Formats: sequence, structure tokens, C-alpha cells
Amino acid sequence: MESIGVAWPDLNNGLTYTDTISPSKSGSSLIDFYTKTHKTSAPLQGWLHRIHNGQITIDSQIVTDPDEILRGGSELVYHRLPWREPDAPFLLEVLYEDDDLVALNKPSGLQVLPGGLFQQRTVLSQLQWRAQKRDSFGISEAQVSHPVPVHRLGRGTSGLLLCAKTKLAKARLASYFADGTSAVANQRYAENTKGPSSVRRKILKVYRALVSGIINEDEVVIEQPIGMIKYPGVAKGLYAASVSGKPALSKIGVLERDFQGNKTLVQVEIQSGRPHQIRIHLSFIGHPLIGDPLYVAGGHPSSFDSESGDDGHSQDGGYPRPTRPVPGDCGYYLHAHRVVLHHPTTNEVVLTEMTKTGEQNEIL
Repeated sequence: MESIGVAWPDLNNGLTYTDTISPSKSGSSLIDFYTKTHKTSAPLQGWLHRIHNGQITIDSQIVTDPDEILRGGSELVYHRLPWREPDAPFLLEVLYEDDDLVALNKPSGLQVLPGGLFQQRTVLSQLQWRAQKRDSFGISEAQVSHPVPVHRLGRGTSGLLLCAKTKLAKARLASYFADGTSAVANQRYAENTKGPSSVRRKILKVYRALVSGIINEDEVVIEQPIGMIKYPGVAKGLYAASVSGKPALSKIGVLERDFQGNKTLVQVEIQSGRPHQIRIHLSFIGHPLIGDPLYVAGGHPSSFDSESGDDGHSQDGGYPRPTRPVPGDCGYYLHAHRVVLHHPTTNEVVLTEMTKTGEQNEIL
């Protein structure tokens, strides 16, 4: 089995965030612009720290006066300094690969795409570095693939991750996932209107999870909608069980019951792809994933308490890390076990499955 991965550099490359001043913002002060336009990035004192530290340029000139008056059309750039990202594994096993796609075994603790504190220590970075390494061996640009993940796995989730190597494969695989999610909504509409609903799914994802408590039924179907709610420390909100949310469907099958340990091993087939769907659905029926720091029975976070009133900022000027659990926290037991899909170019059915002795890949 091939493994890919390069050890992470100590520091990442930092980031730049660019804004062009609109006519309506002309005449505003530098500090007013940042505290009003990007208030979720840092508190007042944090933006003052960044300005005084020389991290802001206006039309390529460093500006350290927070009261500098802005002119329409000017280009502002905030230079976020390089930082050491939290520890994360870097090795990935290649389970299946051809000219169009690659299936990886992602370890728990590795983020798929850049976000938050993880801008470099991601699956995407490792894929890009692998492509660059192949390019350095004299492979022509036409032959070099640029693989990208076509779906997300939570940072704490391990297992199968599909990545497209061509634009065509990316578009078709993305449509497979979108069609599966929309099919759930169409099915509910058909049930409500007593009309027909026949959508042939072109991709199937099956997970395994270890949950608390004993699930008595051998099979459970969960159709709880999932929506966004306000949550301290998460600027855009948190996904949770919500009557006003979007349709979501999970099929649960019991594999083993551990009565002594009061836990159940389940297989989960998700018909839709809502964020954190499995964690939310299993907690909604009273069986949250063992080790899940965020979701508890009912499909909601363990606490809605507001963060402390501390107006301080972190070393880079941003808000301090939330003290409450957030979606990216790990510790839960969830593994992407099997993927069955129609190949994006040949339309053959491809099975990629984790087994006790390694991976299993078949063209059916």
C-alpha cells in the first residue's frame, strides 16, 4: 500500500487578506474600517495590535496609524504573520488511484481543506505537494494532475476520502454528492404530495461509529432536519438538529452491542451530506458518539453558555480560542468505511472499502 505525505514545516507561510475601498467607505479611518468590516476576525485591541505591528499596507505602503483616512479605490492588505499550526498527522494511504480519481485513507486529526488555525496542515496541501514533486521529475503540465477533495470529512473523522484529479471528474463527483442530498428533499416532497420519487444514486458512503448506550432496534432511519443555530465562539453559527433546517436522512444498522460497556457499534449510510450529519443524528436519538466533545442527546451542543467577557486577544490579534467545544474538536469514534460509486468517466461501479487486513478495491 502506497503512503504519501511530507512532514509539516514548523511555520506556515502566513496569509494575506485584500480589500478594495468602495466609494461608500471613502473617508473612513483605517481602524473603523477593520473593526466594522471584519469584526469577527479580531476585537478592537487586536486590530490596533496588527496596525501598530506594521501588518497593514495601503497601496503597498505600510501604515501604522489607525486613524489614517481611507480613499475610494485604495487597496488594503492585512498580512497575517506565519504561525505554527496545531499538531496534525501528515501520512495518507492511497487506497485506489487511476487517471481520474484517488481514494485516500485520512487519519483522524487531519483537516481536509484550509480553515481556521489549519491553513497548511491539510489533505489539500499534501496533494498539492505530491503533484509538485511529480512535476519536478519532468512530467509535462498536461500530464500533471491537480487532485482536490470532492467532499469533506470532519477533522476527527478517519477513513475514505475521494479526490478528483481532473476538472471533469471533479464536476461529476461533486454532482453525485449534490444529487444525493437533493434526492432526500425530493423524496420528502414526493411523500407529502403522494407523487413519484425515483432517483438513482451514483455514490454511496457508509460509515462506522461507536456510540454511547445500547440501540435496541437492529435498524433505525433518522430523518431529522439539520440547520444553523447561533453558538458562542463560532462566528457563522453551528449545525444542529433543527425543525426549520434542511432535510437529512441517515440509515443506521447495528453491528455489535456491548452491554457491559454500554456502547454500540453501528454502520451508517448517509443519504444526504449535511455537515456533521452523523454526529447530530445519532445524538438526536439519544446515542451520541463516544468521545464527542460537542454534541449531546437531542442533537444539540453540550453548552450554549456565552464565553467570558474577556476583551483580550490572541498573539496574532485575533479572538482567543473558544473555551467551549467547537466542531473541529476531535475525540469521537467515526470512520468512513466504504464508498461505492459510478466512475466519473467509465461509469463502471467502483468499490473502495476498508478491511481488517487493509484496503479492498474492485471494479464491479
